[in-house]
Amino acid sequence: MVTRPEVQAFVGSLVGLGASKGVFVTTSTFSQHAIDYVRHLAQRVILIDGEKLADLMIEHNVGVRLTRAIEFKRIDEDFFSEES
Repeated sequence: MVTRPEVQAFVGSLVGLGASKGVFVTTSTFSQHAIDYVRHLAQRVILIDGEKLADLMIEHNVGVRLTRAIEFKRIDEDFFSEES
């Protein structure tokens, strides 16, 4: 779990580099204190935990493989129309 001190160190690095935005990515989770800390910052810091990272990978087809596709069918109403 990533805690507030790790996020504070990251934010300190951003400030030291003059950056106003940053993204902190982990395959783990963030503590509630870390999440609360970034809400009140002047810098824009995005926290991406393992679950969100997996969702983004699936959404953008990065490091994933299709194992099964689902086919949806609908009735072709033109097929059943009486007009020739």
